[in-house]
Amino acid sequence: MLQGRMASARSFLVRNMVTIMFLVLSAVGYKLSGMTPFLFLMDIVARLSRNAFLVLALIIPVMAGMGLNFSIVLGAMAAQAIVIFVTHWGFAGLPGILLSMALVTPLAAILGYLTGSLFNRTKGQEMIAGLILGYFAQGIYELVFLQLVGGIIPMDNSTIIMSSGVGVRTTIDLTNGLKYGLDWPGQYWGNDLLLRPTLPWAIIGMAVALAVGIVIYQLRVDKRQRLGSTQLVLAGIGLAWACWWSVQQIQARTQINWIRVPLLTWLVIAGACVGLHFFSRTKLGQDMRSVGQDRHVAAVAGIDVNRVRIAAIILSMVMAAWGHIIFLQNIGTFSTYGSHEQVGLYSAAALLIGGATVARATIGHALLGTLLFHTLFIVAPAAGRQLFGDAQIGEYFRVFVAYGIIGITLAMHAWKQILQRRSVDQ
Repeated sequence: MLQGRMASARSFLVRNMVTIMFLVLSAVGYKLSGMTPFLFLMDIVARLSRNAFLVLALIIPVMAGMGLNFSIVLGAMAAQAIVIFVTHWGFAGLPGILLSMALVTPLAAILGYLTGSLFNRTKGQEMIAGLILGYFAQGIYELVFLQLVGGIIPMDNSTIIMSSGVGVRTTIDLTNGLKYGLDWPGQYWGNDLLLRPTLPWAIIGMAVALAVGIVIYQLRVDKRQRLGSTQLVLAGIGLAWACWWSVQQIQARTQINWIRVPLLTWLVIAGACVGLHFFSRTKLGQDMRSVGQDRHVAAVAGIDVNRVRIAAIILSMVMAAWGHIIFLQNIGTFSTYGSHEQVGLYSAAALLIGGATVARATIGHALLGTLLFHTLFIVAPAAGRQLFGDAQIGEYFRVFVAYGIIGITLAMHAWKQILQRRSVDQ
């Protein structure tokens, strides 16, 4: 019994060593940074709101056995293109965000179809193909917005077009337009606090919703799939502590009560999580899992492998486009030719930090990874300043982390494949 538990614990540590390492780094970095809970929580709420949807966009291609979809940068380019035109047309607030999402959906779907068709010709090399495709698309994007817009494509808008009359300016300001259109939906109707509860009340609401969800889950699923008593106790303790802490903040009227949660954005993210969960149980979702496990077996079983792979990339690209719109409206200003470049890299790094691999990714990996990755983004510069007197040290470290975690994960995946082949040969 003891040996079995030791082996289980060792296996858990090996599987989650990246996540555990970043948990420790985040905790140590926060301690060294000297940041107050108010500043940290205010920043992490904003970062979770604008980045979580993008990371969720990577799950479906992993499910279909296509690895990390670095081509989501094309979806980000499509989102920026639509946002530029919607801003030019003068739409603002939540209606402008909804219009942007409606217009970008067919464009992202077309890009997803073309990308999926390319990936079907580069099976086994989808990640490198996605990276190269992103660089190729960057050239076309710059040609359109530096030379064609304002020249061949008419756009008479001095705030968007360069003084020469041709080409889009390097920076687009969304103030009085799409800025906070989803985060502060009430601003369009003159009520800035609509759907923006304080953080403590938001945590209490989420805790109650999770408790109800756990009860419904326990009642509806088969006994073999239900949560164990230990898991239920830990979940109960965690939810009870979250509610207690929130009540303490409300009663003490601390600065934490000044933090506003963009509830509509969080509901959109929660909707994406629920949608992904139920999608994985549909016929198409099960086909994607089969293709991800073994393409040849799936083909023998009668599954159209190429069609399923294209569908996975289309869904990922559309989600990436929506996610980038959420990102842009939260930032409020963006670099026309640079804001999309690191979307794939940072989203993939966040997913991997959460414990995912190029062969397996879940909603929990995406949300936990987004939290840990951006916690490190927040505390690293402050910790670098405290330790070395230079915040730039922290900047260097987090860039190193973003690239390093992807390299380490890919190396580990290749190592596991080699071990599996050796065990089969033996």
